[in-house]
Amino acid sequence: MSSAADLRLQTCRPQTSALSAAEVATYLQALPDWQLQDGKIVRVYTFQNYYRTLAFVNAIAYTIHTEDHHPELVITYKQCVVKYDTHSVNNGQGGLSLNDFICAAKLDAIYAQSVARTAS
Repeated sequence: MSSAADLRLQTCRPQTSALSAAEVATYLQALPDWQLQDGKIVRVYTFQNYYRTLAFVNAIAYTIHTEDHHPELVITYKQCVVKYDTHSVNNGQGGLSLNDFICAAKLDAIYAQSVARTAS
């Protein structure tokens, strides 16, 4: 099983095949705050206020752009909902790929840093 730390060390690459249900379950074990919903992995990040929420969105923008793997974001006053899937796998039918889990792990690390900063 890959750990979240292992996933963070990887870089997104073009994917053509979706992960199997067993592979998805294994990666979700490494990222326990993410849930499988409607064929996507989803996490709700919670913040103290709108400023902190937008600061997080700005912080993750660099990673999203660098990895060239863009999630669906839903931004509200105290939350940012991130939904990942890969449209290009399964001959364009979509599904989950390793890229989704790589980015999820990287976003979790950014969140952990932001929470640590606001706690001090």
